[in-house]
Amino acid sequence: MLTIRLARAGAKKRPFFHITVADSRKPRDGRFIERVGFFNPREDLLEVDKERVDHWVSKGAQLSNRVNTLLIQSQETEEETKHRIDIKAKKKEKRVARKEALKVSELEAAAPVEAAPAEEATVAEEAAPAEEAVPAEAAVAEEEAPAEAAVAEEATVAEEEAPAEEAVPDEEASAENKDK
Repeated sequence: MLTIRLARAGAKKRPFFHITVADSRKPRDGRFIERVGFFNPREDLLEVDKERVDHWVSKGAQLSNRVNTLLIQSQETEEETKHRIDIKAKKKEKRVARKEALKVSELEAAAPVEAAPAEEATVAEEAAPAEEAVPAEAAVAEEEAPAEAAVAEEATVAEEEAPAEEAVPDEEASAENKDK
């Protein structure tokens, strides 16, 4: 199948396109049948041999989307061009406004989450002075009590392990008990 499409030429970051008639199975910049024009996007310059394009379309060639758009734009009047550009600018403004609204809503959603920890910190600060009113001797006693509880827990664990070991009959242990 034949297509009328753009073939890129030009230097890096300085595009220039040839409008070519080519077999759709060939590479974009590869072998072509005929060049029917060119497009320079940097200067917004388009030149097309419309008679040859019509000839190839009558033979069954398909226009690529971009070439079709370029041909339509080349045939429009200045008023149509201005109208098209205005519509494009309005769409862009709507898109930008939508993105800004989304950012604002995200910030608002994040703000209450950040406010909640601040309120908790305020409550903790209010409770802290009440704890400071406790005499120093009582605070020292409270610190020692958990340490004593930890030692007691270790002793309990050791006692639980010891009977478990004795519960298993061992010939050597029974022999030692007889000697005593």
